[in-house]
Amino acid sequence: MELQCVSTTIFVFLLLPIAVTSSAETSDNNGCCGGVPGVPGSPGSPGSLGSPGRDGRDGRDGTKGEKGDRGEAGARGLKGGSGKIGPQGPNGAMGIQGSKGDLGGKGDKGEATQQLNWKQCVWKRDDGKDAGLIQECRFKKEHGHTALYVAYAGSLRIIGSHRCSRWHFTFNDRECTGPMTIDAVDFTSRSNDIHRHRQVEGYCENIPAGDVRVGFHIGKCVGYTLADGYTGWNSVSRIIIAEMSPAQQ
Repeated sequence: MELQCVSTTIFVFLLLPIAVTSSAETSDNNGCCGGVPGVPGSPGSPGSLGSPGRDGRDGRDGTKGEKGDRGEAGARGLKGGSGKIGPQGPNGAMGIQGSKGDLGGKGDKGEATQQLNWKQCVWKRDDGKDAGLIQECRFKKEHGHTALYVAYAGSLRIIGSHRCSRWHFTFNDRECTGPMTIDAVDFTSRSNDIHRHRQVEGYCENIPAGDVRVGFHIGKCVGYTLADGYTGWNSVSRIIIAEMSPAQQ
């Protein structure tokens, strides 16, 4: 509710002396006898409050103010997580060839590589032995972790009907056990006297370093009658022995 303030005007009436004019003076006023002016009336009551006027029109935009001072730097934000790996970019252009570098210093003297330790035993002899040692060859084994490669090359033959002979190597009078024996067999069902060049070879491991007596023998096959054997007829026979490291095998 709005409060209305009503102003009250207070009139002060001054009693002024009224001059009495003569009839002659009165008659000069338009020739009529005028009366005395009346007392002003009292003010009327204020009227009721009018209805609100319409909203005024929007004013024009004010002029742009001057640029303010730069604010203080904000606090550093937290480190973001790793983004996904982007696709591989195209290959770049080939770069310019660099200049030749300085000559390097002389390197240290390298160690000598291990020389192959090997031996060959050769003979020419017709040996008609059916069982026993045919030839022995001595060898100096330098290392314990190496293997011995042995091979026989020469002519062999047997005679007999359903007979079998076996040639094999021994090392210090024992057959190889690392991993298996080194041998070959020949079986015949007829008594044909045919001599052929044959080769028997293999590797033997677990032989300690030192002097090794490598023997080549002939004997019977298990379960068969001993045949009439012949070794080295009319040809050169040879035994080859070589010490081999695991990388050379």
